Amino acid sequence: MPNRLHRIVAASLLGGALTTAIACGTGELRIPPARRLVIYSGARIDPPQERMDEVYHWVSEQWDSISRDPAFWIETTATEGPVYPWEDLEVILNPQQDTAIVTYQGPPGMNIQPRRAFVIYAHLHLMAALDRLDRWLPDAAGSDEFAMEQAILARTAESWLYQRSVLDAPPNGILDELMFVAESGYLDAFVLTARPDEFVEARRAWGAANPERTDAYIGWFRETFERNPPGLRGGSGGG
Repeated sequence: MPNRLHRIVAASLLGGALTTAIACGTGELRIPPARRLVIYSGARIDPPQERMDEVYHWVSEQWDSISRDPAFWIETTATEGPVYPWEDLEVILNPQQDTAIVTYQGPPGMNIQPRRAFVIYAHLHLMAALDRLDRWLPDAAGSDEFAMEQAILARTAESWLYQRSVLDAPPNGILDELMFVAESGYLDAFVLTARPDEFVEARRAWGAANPERTDAYIGWFRETFERNPPGLRGGSGGG
């Protein structure tokens, strides 16, 4: 059964993220120190504290909008297997209630941390459909679908980086992939490889301009995660 995410529910979704800021001697609010992230292959991310401070502010603002704006709903549906944010996303524009529905991996009804990143993704897509993306991603508003998708995924990945580095969220295979891909500059190849039937014109232009980038990305992904990237493997969770 879908979980409706709005107002009071949304305000609690950061699981303490909105209250992790601590007061320093000057009365300013500071978030806890960001920690280095290292995965089994040895790949690592060491996010600067200043960057995580900035992410805290936009995450807080976005969640405040999700919790207070009466014009839309975000619904989440839990599933047992791994799923990428775009795989089961539905955006419904309705005069009564504009809605985005997104599926995440986890127990039904549980406010697990990966769910929050999926809600960020769904919210940004709903804002794009409503021509309101300029508030959250001004550089992506009005861009083509491929560029907009990269921008939305980059923001989703950054929200997960904040949760992993500052809030000590446990690893999540799907979101950790997205996070390391974004931090390594391979979002373009990641999107085109994982979603071979989409972005046809952008794919053609990108392939002509970057003839060796797909092979470089595949090699990097295999070295980092010790498996094929989504789009080149069978089963669920991105093909």
